[in-house]
Amino acid sequence: MVLNRIVAVSRESEVQQLARRIGSEIFAADNIAEAFDIIRTANPDLIIIDANIGLCDVRQFLDIHLTQNKNPENVPVVVIDCGQTGTDSSGEFLRMGACDYINGPRDYHRLELIAAQIKNKSQTETENSGKNLKDFFAEDCAAAASIVGLSKAILNNLKMIKLVAASRCNPVLIVGETGTGKELAAKAIHNIRHPREPFVAVNCAALTANLLESELFGHAKGSFTSADSEKTGLMELAGSGTIFLDEISEMPIDLQAKILRVLQEKTFRKVGGIKNITCNATIIASSNRNLQKEAQANRFRLDLYYRLNICPVIIPPLRAHNRRDDISLLAQYFLRTSTLCPDKKGKITSLTKLALEALQKHDWPGNVRELRNVIERAILLETTDKIGLGSILINPTDCNELAATPSAGHVREFSLAKAEQQLIGRALKETGWQKTHAAALLGITRATLYAKVKQYNLKKNSNSDPTDELTEAENELQTEEFSSFSPEPAEVI
Repeated sequence: MVLNRIVAVSRESEVQQLARRIGSEIFAADNIAEAFDIIRTANPDLIIIDANIGLCDVRQFLDIHLTQNKNPENVPVVVIDCGQTGTDSSGEFLRMGACDYINGPRDYHRLELIAAQIKNKSQTETENSGKNLKDFFAEDCAAAASIVGLSKAILNNLKMIKLVAASRCNPVLIVGETGTGKELAAKAIHNIRHPREPFVAVNCAALTANLLESELFGHAKGSFTSADSEKTGLMELAGSGTIFLDEISEMPIDLQAKILRVLQEKTFRKVGGIKNITCNATIIASSNRNLQKEAQANRFRLDLYYRLNICPVIIPPLRAHNRRDDISLLAQYFLRTSTLCPDKKGKITSLTKLALEALQKHDWPGNVRELRNVIERAILLETTDKIGLGSILINPTDCNELAATPSAGHVREFSLAKAEQQLIGRALKETGWQKTHAAALLGITRATLYAKVKQYNLKKNSNSDPTDELTEAENELQTEEFSSFSPEPAEVI
């Protein structure tokens, strides 16, 4: 049973390796101050703390964790003693607030049980909330691939992922624009091929050449000035699992040559080391660039490109014609699973038709990541039970306009009733005055629409069409879209 994120508070590689047994993403902290900085941003499923950092530090950590978090039980803390303290302090740690205590190698297996309990609790809460999340995934791949989508493009993509995962193809190349889900595809391949082995990811764009080499291969003690101890590299930690080289196109050219050698020889040496270490891991590389063009421009090694390009997995962008069907599905999935506003959880149930149409018309250069940001922003802004068009702010300039304070003259010219009249007129015009369709488009009942038409004296062949007066007032209205309407669902005829 694998959790999404685990924070490991320890300087010992053994504790971090234990965390990798049950976690997809591991965040290592050397001390409790660093740990709290990571916890605030990582939102982990589990925290593992090494008893060897000291009893006082463990007590301080648990005390702060319990007092600062409203629901500390949602992020349990496990204290691990790798057998160096020589004492059993389980009672004391449990009284401090730890959910469990792992005393030496004989208890290591209990970590998997703890992970299973956390996972089962999360699934039970999801099921009890009435969310059929399985409906967002292709049935035959839902367990291994957490890729939301039922479009033709995604179904074909999942077939390719299964083919590659079932083979012995190594390395594997995944290409696609930023935000398309390359890491999810890598994890899917890993889960099918190595379900019980560690998945180790490294962002090649985030580190300098020297740091990246040390992270990947490790280093021997004394190999450079600050190397005061031996370091185990990520390739060695991956074991027989997967090492994911995210954005390999950003890797320095000289380090690319060393990666090529690992792919060819299946061995590597630590920085400053003399011993060959066998690489048993599957190497998966990803890029949001065209590597062939990068090679032609001398920014990427051509021989490495050919070595990687065995059976590439290509992730289509969200704007592709055969993936656009997933935009609405993804929007609803993010609405149901968002944790941005806990107080609104379960209260916002859907999106209006106008909001969905706005999402479908956008080209999404940031792909799924951009769509998720838009939905979470909409959840933050929405005040009703449905996300309306006014809460769909796609471009950053929209946020600036929303936050800007309008001038006094602009406020005097703005009329909520007039803007409401204009929106109703537009809906009627777009539907050819089919009132049932117009009411459904607006998210109100037909009876409410009839009342509004009568209130504003709207007529089909009126010389003064209210939709001809759509101005900046309509844009201002979008932050309070249909706020004066009845929240009742549209009638079904």
